[in-house]
Amino acid sequence: MTAALARTDRVRVAGQRQQTTATAHFRLMVMMLLFIFVTGIVGARLLWLAVASDGQQALKAPRGLVPDRGDIVDRNGMPLATTIDAWSIAVHPNKVIGDPALLAYRLAELMPQKSEAQYLAILTSPKKFAYLSRRAVPELVKAVNALGEPAIEFRREPERLYPQASLAAHVLGWIDQNGNAASGMEKVLDARLSDPTLRGRPVALSIDSRVQAAMETELGAAMAKHSAIGATGLVLDVNTGEIVAMSSLPSFNPNRTGNVPYELLLNKSVSNVYELGSTFKMLTMANAIESGVVTSMSKRYDATHALAVGGFHIRDDHPQNRWLNVPELLVHSSNIATARIADELGPARTQAFFRKVGFGDPVDIEVGGRAKPLWPKYWARTTTMTVAYGHGIAVTPLHLASAYAALVNGGVWRPATLLKREGAAVPAGRRVISPATSDRIRQLMRLVVMKGTGRKADAPGLRIGGKTGTAEKPNAGGYDRNTNVSTFAAVFPMDRPRYVVIAMLDSPKGTADTFGYTTAAWTVGPVISRVVQRIGPMLGIRPDDRADVDESELLPLLWEPKGANPNAVE
Repeated sequence: MTAALARTDRVRVAGQRQQTTATAHFRLMVMMLLFIFVTGIVGARLLWLAVASDGQQALKAPRGLVPDRGDIVDRNGMPLATTIDAWSIAVHPNKVIGDPALLAYRLAELMPQKSEAQYLAILTSPKKFAYLSRRAVPELVKAVNALGEPAIEFRREPERLYPQASLAAHVLGWIDQNGNAASGMEKVLDARLSDPTLRGRPVALSIDSRVQAAMETELGAAMAKHSAIGATGLVLDVNTGEIVAMSSLPSFNPNRTGNVPYELLLNKSVSNVYELGSTFKMLTMANAIESGVVTSMSKRYDATHALAVGGFHIRDDHPQNRWLNVPELLVHSSNIATARIADELGPARTQAFFRKVGFGDPVDIEVGGRAKPLWPKYWARTTTMTVAYGHGIAVTPLHLASAYAALVNGGVWRPATLLKREGAAVPAGRRVISPATSDRIRQLMRLVVMKGTGRKADAPGLRIGGKTGTAEKPNAGGYDRNTNVSTFAAVFPMDRPRYVVIAMLDSPKGTADTFGYTTAAWTVGPVISRVVQRIGPMLGIRPDDRADVDESELLPLLWEPKGANPNAVE
């Protein structure tokens, strides 16, 4: 009996063991099938993504080392704008567990760009998410994290960085906090910089960072010295139209644009128009020579007294009270003699020439915000006379730079560009004067700096030529006789012109060393001299006292009375 019971127990245990083994096998089989099923789904999904998905969708996915936005560099490869990973500090107000008032107090200590009350309003708002700081430095992230509030979140986001800070800020523009291109070349190149297939290749501008820095430094120093409200500087390649430097002061830091006044964001070189005074006299003379109105440099014009035209009197700032030949009227910057030449040209030829050099339209450049010149509505006889010396018509500084390039490069006007041009990329342009007229204008420009109102712009061995321009600023009642826009349009080296250099001060004030004068000869001429001496060697132009324009034909035409002021000013 006992043996039978033992056999029965062994059979029962064996059956249970068999059942357990079968169950285990069944569960293992189910798990294997589930694994195979899930693996199959994942594999199919990966295959579908690799074969059947749209290629453009794949391009929109994260690209590893490829940046979210392409870099901008200067003509020599110096980085001007790049994209980096940065920190953002945010909060989920509905999840704050600490004391909001205490947290607001501590946040205001760490991030004083907002007040304690503003932070408290954010922390107690019904919002689910709010930014506390964008573009935060790692040290700030560490300090805020130490507050121990779990509702505060730290995110890594792509950030546009301008490593040279305010250098060429108006050229570059900036990217707003939402990643949108706001202005400048950032906006012009937005599609190119955002293209996933091109983001790894930087875009080269025509700007040379070294030249840009020299211009900004010297112009800024002059602006501070003369308490000017604004300043503009340009360096333009006369043969290609490339802008090597473009400065607009006061400037701003594109890394921090949140509280910058709107007027500081405007690029004065292209967005503001000015009456640029006697710099226009070179344009009038080129037109007169090209038109056959001036056929000889010895031709003389009556500048013995003020010129009365229809109740309006044209006077010279530093009158010679005699008849002046062509070199003399430019060396002494005679409004009267220039007006007489313009009267011979007439309104039709004057307007036609100004349109040929681009003064009838917004300046030809890639960036937006380009101002339209203020063109006279009615060209009376007096209008033709006054615009000949830069009054009654207003253009941008870049208009003037492009026109001067055409005057000295053999007579061809080309549109300006902020992109690096090479070889075939240089446009043919349009002829505005003959090579012979261009050669003559180069002689006259050099003479103005050697013997005339431009003497303070000269630099040893660098053969600078150009023209001063001082214009009273217009106001509601006409013109303010005590406020000037002072401009110098220069070219160097005059024997083989390479660059136009424009410097302008808006409303400069006289100083002791300028004897109270605010004219271009005293305030802007020295800026040109210092800038050219700094940038000449950078651009491959070495001082050479043996090379210069041949002035032997014109020098005998100049006459200076005994006791004449050698520092005559515009």
